[in-house]
Amino acid sequence: MKFLDLLRMSSSNLWKRKVRTVLTVLGVVIGVASIVVMISLGLGLSRSLMEQYESYGSLTQITIYEPGYYWGDSSSDEELRLDDNLIETISRMEHVKAVYPMMQMSAMAKYGSYQCYLNIQGMPIDAIENLGIEVGEGALPSSGDDELRFFYGSQVLQDFYSTKGGASYWETGELPDIDLMNDPIFIIFDTDAYWQSQYNDGENVVAPPKKYLINTCGVEQTSEEGWTRYGWYTICDIDKLLPELKRIFKNKPIPGQPTTKTGKPYKEIFYNQLIVDVDNMDNVTGVQSLINDMGYQTNASAEWIESEQKTMGYVQAVLGGIGAVSLFVAAIGITNTMMMSIYERTKEIGVMKVLGCDLRNIRTLFLMEAGFIGFIGGIIGLILSFTLSIVINKLAAGAGDMMGLSSSISYIPFWLVIISLAFAVLVGMAAGFFPALRAMKLSPLAAIHNE
Repeated sequence: MKFLDLLRMSSSNLWKRKVRTVLTVLGVVIGVASIVVMISLGLGLSRSLMEQYESYGSLTQITIYEPGYYWGDSSSDEELRLDDNLIETISRMEHVKAVYPMMQMSAMAKYGSYQCYLNIQGMPIDAIENLGIEVGEGALPSSGDDELRFFYGSQVLQDFYSTKGGASYWETGELPDIDLMNDPIFIIFDTDAYWQSQYNDGENVVAPPKKYLINTCGVEQTSEEGWTRYGWYTICDIDKLLPELKRIFKNKPIPGQPTTKTGKPYKEIFYNQLIVDVDNMDNVTGVQSLINDMGYQTNASAEWIESEQKTMGYVQAVLGGIGAVSLFVAAIGITNTMMMSIYERTKEIGVMKVLGCDLRNIRTLFLMEAGFIGFIGGIIGLILSFTLSIVINKLAAGAGDMMGLSSSISYIPFWLVIISLAFAVLVGMAAGFFPALRAMKLSPLAAIHNE
């Protein structure tokens, strides 16, 4: 028999018992929909978490600290400082695209009766441009600036408080009347001297440190969520910050910088952190291991993201397994349907054998009927899955916003559509395999005489 003849016969035989076929197909529909929806929930949650991780920073970056950083005890070994020599060494490593130094320090900002502590981050212009900060006013620091300028995060203004005893933002919810972009903001870099001058005991009088007017180059755009990764920071060009610190402190130790055993500052300014850009996320662990072997402490998002991905893989497997139970039950229904079909068509099978029909054609006929059930059930199941996915995403939109996750918690990629449809057909054919073998083994004469 020709393939088209087998195809036509198998499709027409299915609808001779419409109710039974529909019920069997319905089992496949429920099974396929269960698997697809369950896996889509796992994929959607995983994608949402990855988007959230990416918003925290690049997944291909490694942050380097001095030994003892996590325990608040910097290394006393001068060879393990974060300096330009280390930057040059790491830059030559395989898979390293760039290395950026970072200078962090605290300073006091004053405007009228208002003041606050600033978390200053100095970094190269290239690194600042790669932060992905959305500018609300002005612009980011640029290489064209002729002096040190500050870029304020969107939440810096919330930290200003009145020295006259007025309520702060955290008590009233109202921001102070300060225009960071246009108002003159004075900066006190030597905060130790400032507080010592405020509490003189009459014997050791400390003169107030000098205030410096640092112009503003820009302010970050306030996000709808009310916070951003760099919202609490004041960002500036490290190439402008370091000369200014040297000029301000002269021969005095710069806050946060190591000193010699005699308490004197080093001639060189050391960095607080180094940011390493790796060419691919798969190479982050290898580069990180090399840096750790050098004695430095490191941190990379890829470490815990790999762990999270493994966890999400287990979650997807469990969810898929739950859905697979429904498809297994559907497979039993297909087997039952095909067995009943053989019992009802015993005489027909006997006639086909007597007429010389190849046994392989008989097997193929029943396998195609079972495959049709799986295919039809798979198509309808996918349509149902997409419908349920849309409904789930709409219902979860509000909850997702509150949790900071993407509202699309159900995600059905194209590969899942293809695999689920193929799986449904294979399950159908597998369920029909043993009934097809039984049809092949029927005795032609016994089948003809069977009523």
